[in-house]
Amino acid sequence: MIERRPLFPHVIEMNHAAGHRIGCCVYLVYDQDEWLLIDIGFEETVNEIIELIRQLDFPLSACKTLIATHADADHVQGMAAAKKALKTTVTGHPLAAEPLAKGDRLVTFAEIRPQGIDLDMPPVDLDVLVEEGDKICVGNLQLEVWHTPGHTDSQLSFRLGDLLFSGDNIYRDGCVGAIDAHHGSDIPSFIASLQRIRDSDVKWLLPSHGPVFRKDNAQLERTIQRLQGYLNMADFGTCATGWPLMDAWDKELLEGKMPD
Repeated sequence: MIERRPLFPHVIEMNHAAGHRIGCCVYLVYDQDEWLLIDIGFEETVNEIIELIRQLDFPLSACKTLIATHADADHVQGMAAAKKALKTTVTGHPLAAEPLAKGDRLVTFAEIRPQGIDLDMPPVDLDVLVEEGDKICVGNLQLEVWHTPGHTDSQLSFRLGDLLFSGDNIYRDGCVGAIDAHHGSDIPSFIASLQRIRDSDVKWLLPSHGPVFRKDNAQLERTIQRLQGYLNMADFGTCATGWPLMDAWDKELLEGKMPD
């Protein structure tokens, strides 16, 4: 058996339990005789995670559900295998249901040809659909569902007291989840989600990648301001909401202005 080392009461992070990085953050939330997982990661690590859970003395039959924070392969490629092994349900946002059911490799980032990323994406059905304001119960605990789109349209976060399982919204270094049009990213929504986190009274952010950290409103504001700058940058293609250079050029063309 392995000694349980919860980061907070009722919360164990599986990379932390393993003592090495096995993928995205996978949070085990438990109370009384029930437990659940937030994300699972890649298929190749499912057996290691399940064995860790067994060694931590959690009955596998007591798994309440597996939660998909969103439909990215690095978070959910192993969901089908874990669902079968644990004989449990999968929970997620309605907007994640179709790409997961189809095993859509483009939407889930399982296939990015220019970067040589070519992964299987085993299809998995969402058994439980949750939206903003819903509650997910485990034992006597309640996770409050926040819909925090931006990185993807289906991105969920979950509040537990003064903790926020914050998905790919922000990491300890101030970076955010990838912004990509093929992926369903939306910069104004991302800004609104970060503003919501900033304005909340949660104290700790438990991200989907990297270490847990204290919420820092100054850091969040810097990140928000950076993303606000992206709104009118052609660097972000169709994710940008405008391109002021083109407006200026229209004016110059009408005026017949020559290069100076």
